[in-house]
Amino acid sequence: MDSTVKYPTPQGNPETKVFWDAAAEGKFLIKRCNGCGEPHYFPRTLCPFCFSDQTVWEESSGEGEIYTFSLMRKSAAGPYAIGYVTLKEGPSLLTNFVDCDLHALKIGQKVRVVFKPTDDGPPLPFFTPV
Repeated sequence: MDSTVKYPTPQGNPETKVFWDAAAEGKFLIKRCNGCGEPHYFPRTLCPFCFSDQTVWEESSGEGEIYTFSLMRKSAAGPYAIGYVTLKEGPSLLTNFVDCDLHALKIGQKVRVVFKPTDDGPPLPFFTPV
């Protein structure tokens, strides 16, 4: 994806407001459960592991590695890559890879979060090789 790509404004809600406010400051947040100790993404009130409502916001390092990916060659906007990144903190998330040679991506490659501006709202998190 190049710099001419226009990203839609994310549609937040009260539960994700803290996440999007942090994104506007260049911070990538995850949630951690005080009940079982597990970190999770996408941030939500109830822990997906033990269903506790004792979850807290935590700033992620924004660093991880590619677990798997797919290169999409046929698209009106041109080729792009999507895949799963496993964060240093443990959770995995689906993302797009940006600002890189898509043909050079490799499973296990180190990546970091980057934020891209949207039309009229908080930036969206994507990942790029380190």
